[in-house]
Amino acid sequence: MKLTDHMLEKVEGQKDKIGQLLLDHTALSQEQLGEALEIQKESGRLIGEILLKKNYIHPHDIVKVICHQVDIPYVTDVKIEDIDPELTVNIPISYAKNHEILPIMETDYSITLLMTDPFNFDVINDLHEIFKKEVKTIVTSPLKIQDAINRIYEKANKHVVESLEDEFDENLDLDGTIDILDSAADEAPVIRFVNTIIFRAVKERASDIHIEPGEKEVSYRFRINGVMQEVLRQPVKTHAAVSSRIKVMAKLDIAEKRIPQDGRIPIQMAGKNIDIRLNTVPLRHGERLVMRILEKNSMVLNLESLGFEGKALDQLDELSKRKNGVLYVTGPTGSGKTTTLAAVLDRISDPEKMIITVEDPVEYDLPGISQVQVNHKVNLTFATALKAFLRQDPDVMMVGETRDFETAKTAIEASLTGHFVLSTLHTNDAASAPNRLIDMGVEPYLISSSLVGVLAQRLVRTLCHHCRKTTTISEAQLNQLGIKSLPADATPYEPVGCAKCNDRGYGARTVVAEFLVVTDEIKELIQLKADAGAVKKKAVSQGMATLRQNALLKFYRGVTSMDEILRVINEEEEYPQNLTEELE
Repeated sequence: MKLTDHMLEKVEGQKDKIGQLLLDHTALSQEQLGEALEIQKESGRLIGEILLKKNYIHPHDIVKVICHQVDIPYVTDVKIEDIDPELTVNIPISYAKNHEILPIMETDYSITLLMTDPFNFDVINDLHEIFKKEVKTIVTSPLKIQDAINRIYEKANKHVVESLEDEFDENLDLDGTIDILDSAADEAPVIRFVNTIIFRAVKERASDIHIEPGEKEVSYRFRINGVMQEVLRQPVKTHAAVSSRIKVMAKLDIAEKRIPQDGRIPIQMAGKNIDIRLNTVPLRHGERLVMRILEKNSMVLNLESLGFEGKALDQLDELSKRKNGVLYVTGPTGSGKTTTLAAVLDRISDPEKMIITVEDPVEYDLPGISQVQVNHKVNLTFATALKAFLRQDPDVMMVGETRDFETAKTAIEASLTGHFVLSTLHTNDAASAPNRLIDMGVEPYLISSSLVGVLAQRLVRTLCHHCRKTTTISEAQLNQLGIKSLPADATPYEPVGCAKCNDRGYGARTVVAEFLVVTDEIKELIQLKADAGAVKKKAVSQGMATLRQNALLKFYRGVTSMDEILRVINEEEEYPQNLTEELE
C-alpha cells in the first residue's frame, strides 16, 4: 500500500491529536515524537514524513491512527474461519493481492471489504459494481491481509476440487485449455478439477502428484518435502475421465491403457514455467498416474542455504576447484543430488571456464553453462553426449546420472585426460560408491586413479520456527538415536503445527551429508576391492563425519526433530556425543 500525500497532510493538519494517537497505538515513544517535532520546527517538513524517514513508525501506522480518528474500524486479528470463500468467486487473486482487498461479509444490502487503504475509492467503486451493494470497509495491516487472501483463496480452490462428483458427467470434452490460472467457469468439471489439482500442488510446493485408483475410490496424494500426504478421495467412476484428460495434456495415447507411458506437460503459472513429467502404470482398477513437478525458473540455491556447513562445505569447495578427477554425489531418488550439483556448478561457473552438462531432465537454467537434454528417441544418452562433449574442449562436465558401465567408463576416462567430471550415483552412503562402480564393470585401478571424492546426502525437514517447542528426550528415545545422552549444549525441539506451516510442524528441507575424500589410503582399499564397511571405517578414522552424525548435529541445534532423523537415516553406527567441534 502506498502512503499518499493526502494521508500525510491529514496527519499534519491535526498533529497534536495524531501525535497522541501514534503514542497510543504504535511503538512510537514520547522522546521520538519530541525529536520529530523539533526537526519539523526547523525544516517545516510534514511530521509524518519526518517520523517515516527516521524509521520511528511504519507507513501503515499512519493509516491506523487515521482510522481511529475518522472512526473506520481497524482490526489486528482476521478470523479466517468466519469468511465465506464464495465471496471471492468474481475477484481474481491477482487483483485482490495487488489492491490488498478481500470481501469478508455480505448482507442483503451491503458487502464488507477488508483492505489496507480505506481511501482507495477506485477499488471501492469496483467492488460496488461487482456486488451492486453498499461497500463498507474494515482496515488491517498489509501482512494480515496478504495472509488472509492466500488462505481464503486456497479454501476456495479446495472447494472446487471437492465438487467434482456432484458435477461429474461421463460424456466430457477433454480437449480444453491447459492454462492453469485462467480456467473459465463454464469449462467441463474434469478440466477445472485437473487444473485445480495442479494449481494446489504447485502452490503447496509438492514435488509429485500421485493418483492411484482402488476398487471404489481414487486416492490423490502429494509428496511434500519428501513425505506423502493424502489430499482427497474421489469415486472410482471419475478416474477414467481424469486420467484421459491428463494424458491428453501430455499428448499420450488415451486409448492405450495396457502398458506404461511417459510424457510431459509444460505449463505457465503465475509467470513461472512449470514442467510436469507424467508416468502411467496399469493397475488392476485402472491406471496409476504420477506427475513430477519441476519449476524451470527455480533459482539455484547456494551450498550454504542448502544446508552444507563446516568441514564438509570446505572440502566440497576445495575439491570442486580441481582441474581433473571425478566427484560423485550419491543418495536415493529425491535426496537433492541434482540441486547440489547445480549449486556446485553455479559456484564454480566462470567466463574463463567451459562448462557443459547432460541431464534428464534439465531442472535448472544455469547462466553461462551449456546444458544438453537427454533424448532417447534419437539415441542421445548420457554416454553418447559425454563422448561428444570431449570434442567440445570442456573444462568441466556434469553427467546427470551414472547408470551403466559405458557412462561410468567414459566419465572416468575423461577425468584422466584433464577434465573435471561431476555426476550422481544411487548408493546408500559415500563408502559404497567405489563398489557400485566396480559392480558396473569399471576396473578398480581406474576408479582409484580418477575418483577424488564422494558426497552422500539426504534431505530432512526443518522444524517450523513459528510453532516448534522444546522437548525432553527419554532414555528409550536416546536408545533409538543410538546415543547415551544429549550434549550439554543441545536444545531438542518437536513439531507442533500452525497456520504458517499448514499445521504440518515443518517448513522446508535441509541437507544432511557425509563427504568422503579419496586419500591414498582409500585408494589402496579401492584397488583391493575392499567392502564398503572397510572404506567407511578408514574414512571415519581420517575425520569423515557420517550422515547420522550430521543429522544428530542438526537435531541438537533444533533444526530438525528426532522423528525426522529416524525417518530418513537408517544406519546404525558409533559416533561421538558432542559433534559440534568435530564437524566445524
